[in-house]
Amino acid sequence: MTAPDFSAKNNFIREMVAADVESGRYGRGVATRFPPEPNGFLHIGHAKSICLNFGIANEFGGRCNLRFDDTNPFTEDIKYVNAIKEDVQWLGFTWAEERYASDYFEQLYEFAERLVTNGKAYVDSASEEAIRAGRGTVTSAGTDSPNRARSPEENLDLLRRMKAGEFADGAHVLRAKIDMAHPNMIMRDPLLLRIRKATHYRRGDAWCIYPLYDFAHGLSDALEGITHSLCTLEFKDSNDIYKWLVHEMGFVNPPEQTEFARLELDYTIVSKRKLLRLVNENHVKGWDDPRMPTIAGLRRRGVRPEAIRAFADTIGVARKPARTELATFEHAVRDDLNMEVPRVLCVVKPIKVTLTNYPEGQVEELDASYFPHDVPKTGTRKVPFSRELWVDRDDFMETPSKKFYRLAPGREVRLRYAYFITCTEVVKNEAGEIVELLCTYDPATRGGDSPDGRKVQGTIHWVSAARALDCELRMYDRLFTAADPEAGGDEADFISVLNPESLVVVSGAKIEPSVGADAVGSRYQFERTGYFVSDPDSKPGSLVFNRTVTLRDSWAKVAAKG
Repeated sequence: MTAPDFSAKNNFIREMVAADVESGRYGRGVATRFPPEPNGFLHIGHAKSICLNFGIANEFGGRCNLRFDDTNPFTEDIKYVNAIKEDVQWLGFTWAEERYASDYFEQLYEFAERLVTNGKAYVDSASEEAIRAGRGTVTSAGTDSPNRARSPEENLDLLRRMKAGEFADGAHVLRAKIDMAHPNMIMRDPLLLRIRKATHYRRGDAWCIYPLYDFAHGLSDALEGITHSLCTLEFKDSNDIYKWLVHEMGFVNPPEQTEFARLELDYTIVSKRKLLRLVNENHVKGWDDPRMPTIAGLRRRGVRPEAIRAFADTIGVARKPARTELATFEHAVRDDLNMEVPRVLCVVKPIKVTLTNYPEGQVEELDASYFPHDVPKTGTRKVPFSRELWVDRDDFMETPSKKFYRLAPGREVRLRYAYFITCTEVVKNEAGEIVELLCTYDPATRGGDSPDGRKVQGTIHWVSAARALDCELRMYDRLFTAADPEAGGDEADFISVLNPESLVVVSGAKIEPSVGADAVGSRYQFERTGYFVSDPDSKPGSLVFNRTVTLRDSWAKVAAKG
């Protein structure tokens, strides 16, 4: 499978790559990479980077590697590797090569020895706290470590003994020897290697020293022949060490790092640490909870990869941070599903309607369309119609307001695909609650049209009480009530603005029988209700559907009122 061909909006990165291709700057084809750390699940922010890196490579006839930045044995796991691969493929992309930073441990160690021999790195035995304090501040220079003056011979001996496992965690680190007064604090003798006596999920116990991100990343790019290293703005300060390392190791036409603004989506957080907290504290039901912004969560919610790619294309790539309205993403989801998924009838809050003049025991099979006329797809199915029906409680009002055009005593409405009916009586229980509506139907209006040309203002949906299937609806909504859940920076703040109605479970809904044998993961528009997908929990006789998105932005009214 090759990367899908979808339109790429012009942006500064695309313009840069086009100029480099035209000038032949690198003397080789365009090469990008997507380099996730396998310590968690991918989210919507990663999707933007995936679409950018694979999209650029595809557009310019180049290649994009999938490289796992697996340099921390404490947090990484093969389950995350497999999940990431599944997500990238689900999004529609295929990598040129599957690489791992751990593939380069031997070469990175050789680079470390070369830096030490050339006097460009040293082993520091100071504590983590002392090293941090020695770096100074943004307004004052750092101070040299007492170990900075060690000879290359002594440093090389210590480095080799670190590799051999002679020392405990934290006893020594390898630092680049650059400039303790550099205006970029990252360049004040940054750490390159550290001791970590832990079992690596791929390399086992073969290594006890591990490279830090800044040491491994740029050199891994260079080893793979990457041309354009595209990353988000939080890595901007690391660009200096990136350039320094590839230069010191003598790479010709090395890759260049370019930063772009990461996705900041309203009502959403994408910090792995904070997402992990949501999972561990049971605020959500796992990484694939449909309220999570993870690719796994979006997939379970019923979002299609085409919608995510379209969203990434719509928001584009910018140099400066800017928040994106969640409505923009939801619009992309609706726009995609509207053209692709069939319409079916489902009654969320059922109330019984009995057609008193309809023959008892009779069941008709009415023709119903899966797609409206403005969708370039076709298909019909038969829906059963009988004397007893279910309609939605919200479609009836005993004392209707002025602008209520649905069912009410004495009022005629159209049943979708079926007949005109008129409410003649309201049946209540001893508590005064409405339990049934008695209506009559006009047999001349089959299909929803009247031969005498009379008009009705309301059309409502329904299902046959005799043939409908019971189902559970999981009504998912925004996980947070605040557009910026992290505003203020307080660690507890984002928990305090969790939306208590982000999941409302509706039991006893009624759906037409045509969906009963459909596969898990089937998507639909429940007419007049929203877009839904069948959940993996769904089984024959026990159907479960997740709401993907409403038919329109219900939060826009809330915001307008606020």
